[in-house]
Amino acid sequence: MPDMNSEEERLISTGFREDEDAAEVSLRPRTLAEYFGQEKIKESLSIYMQAAMERHEPLDHLLLYGPPGLGKTTLAGIIAAEMGHNIRVTSGPAIERPGDLASILTNLNAGDVLFIDEIHRLSHAVEEVLYPAMEDYALDIMIGKGPSARSIRLDLPKFTLIGATTRAGMLTSPLRARFGITFRLEPYSPEELATIVIRTAHLFKTDCDREGALEIARRSRGTPRVANRLIRRARDFAQVRANGVITREVAQSALDMQGVDPLGLDDVDRKLLHVMAEKFTGGPVGLDTLAASTGEDAGTIEDVYEPYLLQLGFLMRTPRGRVLTRAAYEHMGMAMPGNPEDQSDGQLRMNL
Repeated sequence: MPDMNSEEERLISTGFREDEDAAEVSLRPRTLAEYFGQEKIKESLSIYMQAAMERHEPLDHLLLYGPPGLGKTTLAGIIAAEMGHNIRVTSGPAIERPGDLASILTNLNAGDVLFIDEIHRLSHAVEEVLYPAMEDYALDIMIGKGPSARSIRLDLPKFTLIGATTRAGMLTSPLRARFGITFRLEPYSPEELATIVIRTAHLFKTDCDREGALEIARRSRGTPRVANRLIRRARDFAQVRANGVITREVAQSALDMQGVDPLGLDDVDRKLLHVMAEKFTGGPVGLDTLAASTGEDAGTIEDVYEPYLLQLGFLMRTPRGRVLTRAAYEHMGMAMPGNPEDQSDGQLRMNL
């Protein structure tokens, strides 16, 4: 069983891995027509871009938010390409001082796209520099210190800022209000992911039929990044064991070997569920107690493992702690223990 402290090693992790960065870039669609899924966003975005280009203006500042791995960075690159301008990519943690942001902004050309990933992690001092840049396309700089200090304003070329975040609630209100366009990216359906899997297989020069693609899609947790990672493993299995063709049976065998079940859960997820079922009779169990029992950090459980289990309806958050649902027991093939006290007094309320 894999070490629960190594989320980066999980096959179904939605984060990047260093050895996959180059391959991931090569798989990214480059035009809006090649970008599958998020149809409502694509339709709205095509209208906004066409209108901006007809007016010879930059696109309004844009905020993209949603779970990791859904294509926020890819969409930013497509916007820049469709608008015919360059893109500068950075992240909130990388911009440590106001001077770092000033250096980036002064090197932009008119119409360029500045993409800031994890924008919610910008420091307050850097945000203060960003406000006039977004609203007035100007940069306020202090020169000197003490009584002789003075402020000068530098004009910036008109640019488009695209911010991406997995935690929109952590953005400050003044920053959020300065984005003219806001889109929330939703998890993909299995049919949409199957189309992405077939496209990736074609780029890998691997044969993959529709049923095989759907099997991989169903185990991809609604995330294209996970789907692209799973098809790599299915491709390896097909090459060695199945004459290079990914069918449904081949995909099932390949992903079962990797410990990824039909719902996309891996050994880590199942261990969490089994600990709750076997040690705490399904809960309620507090987060800190669960962390101590699994040897995992409480923050990692809350931010990494729980979201998908909640999405599947396997967990409930109640005032007294985490509780397994009937669906979780059915998935594990276990009988749900009777807990009349919790069910009679209505304590199993969703902590929304």
